[in-house]
Amino acid sequence: MGPFQMRTALTIAGSDSGGGAGIQADLKTFAALGVYGTSAITALTAQNTVRVEGVYPIPSDFVARQIDAVVKDIGADAIKTGMLSNRLIIETVAAKIVEHALRPLVVDPVMMAKSGDALLEPEARDALISSVLPLATVVTPNLPEAEVLCGFPVNNMEGMRRAARAIHALGPRCVVVKGGHLQDAGFSTDLFYDGERFEELSEARIDTRNTHGTGCTFASAIAARLALGDEVLDAVRAAKRYVSGILAASAGLRIGHGHGPMNHAALLLRGLRDST
Repeated sequence: MGPFQMRTALTIAGSDSGGGAGIQADLKTFAALGVYGTSAITALTAQNTVRVEGVYPIPSDFVARQIDAVVKDIGADAIKTGMLSNRLIIETVAAKIVEHALRPLVVDPVMMAKSGDALLEPEARDALISSVLPLATVVTPNLPEAEVLCGFPVNNMEGMRRAARAIHALGPRCVVVKGGHLQDAGFSTDLFYDGERFEELSEARIDTRNTHGTGCTFASAIAARLALGDEVLDAVRAAKRYVSGILAASAGLRIGHGHGPMNHAALLLRGLRDST
């Protein structure tokens, strides 16, 4: 078999030592969707499924060196940012995105872990809003993150619409407000907004404790689909289906004692079993 070219995606995010979220979830997602993944690590975390026990931000100049090293050799057909930790890292990442014209860009505005532990310093939020959001092709806040970004409570679909408009006004091309925190027992509904139209994207809610890394996985799946050439709304739809599929396939998985991880290979393994 001769040489062939893979599409590539770069994740700029924190490392999760428990393997369920962050860089680890992003690279697993890229691989599962057929994209070659690269990374620039912004912070090391000591964490598991129960709690974050420590965060060690990487010096911003070394974050920049990682991005430069990847881009000048491998390039990136899409970029995803996750945990950016502090103001200096955020400003450095934004400058590198501009310098290398890195697009399309998916921004997961990570502020806290599933356990409730803070992953973004409060003074860094303004830098994220002013430096990174205007560069984004898509930004994917959950409801607590949307409330921080828009400045008012978001607890129903009308609130999600208001939040989407307010966040879109901050500069991103498209916004996906994730509705997983809404109290709807039957469905998980996300709201897509591109400045002109709203689209509600619903999938059956999966009853499982294995939800660690769903936000990271969703954003990286969007980036993977954009790297493969999808239009933005098509990429978001495909990412929603992917997350729902691996949540369902991972419902019985037992790893750790808290919010468990998903099995990113579940759909691939099912396909291999079905083909034998």
